[in-house]
Amino acid sequence: MIESLSYEFMQNALIAGVLASIICGIIGALVVVNRVVLLAGGIAHASYGGVGLAFFLGLPMLPVTAAFAVCAALLMALVTMRVKDRADTFIGVMWAGGMALGIILLDITPGYNVDLMSYLFGGILATPNSDLVLMAVLAGIVLSVVFVCYKGFWAMSFDEDFARARGVPVTLLYFLMLALIALSVVMVIRVVGLILVIALLTIPPQIAESRTSSLHTMMILSILLSMFFCVTGLLLSYEFDVSSGATIIAVSVVGFALSLLLNKIKGRSAA
Repeated sequence: MIESLSYEFMQNALIAGVLASIICGIIGALVVVNRVVLLAGGIAHASYGGVGLAFFLGLPMLPVTAAFAVCAALLMALVTMRVKDRADTFIGVMWAGGMALGIILLDITPGYNVDLMSYLFGGILATPNSDLVLMAVLAGIVLSVVFVCYKGFWAMSFDEDFARARGVPVTLLYFLMLALIALSVVMVIRVVGLILVIALLTIPPQIAESRTSSLHTMMILSILLSMFFCVTGLLLSYEFDVSSGATIIAVSVVGFALSLLLNKIKGRSAA
């Protein structure tokens, strides 16, 4: 298993996993504490329309999908802010519409490539150097924005009404948060694919939330857990020659189950 680290494709996969873990740890924490998992799922699946558009037009996949996902996220933010009681219906429509658009565009694209399935189920072992550069740039953007706006995100996450009363631009931060989720989803597509992206954005932060008392420590622990799941899943998938994205998520689910079991044991001990 260790000798696999000498191959360039495995080194690229590890770097991609680390970059995705940093983003998932930070943005996933905001997703969990703001309870916008359904919105994140809608953005993830709607972004498949960007994948189809990129291949239909013959353009680079990551930048086109990122732009498409951000536009879809901003549209969802606009609707959910104004029509909260029907927001889930609109998210469902965007979810299905994006997937349908992506499939139709791929169907009518000449020379359809079966490797496109990697965007549904992950293709971390085929991550090229060019995608690593784009992932690093996107990671830098996300980290910079969260660092600058951290206090605002913190206030909005724990008491939206109080934050508004103190003059925090909650609406602007809400739009910004959904745009960051969209960029994060595009990055994680390479690691676990569109079908499993929500698992990596929610499982590590959910475990971290039960073991921390502040947002920044939750983000740090979530990053470390995500890195552990990605590296372990990647090495196991190489050893047993199975899908890397599915293995990473399987390891994450086992970690989540162990966390629940540990919580239950602690609860009984305390009683």
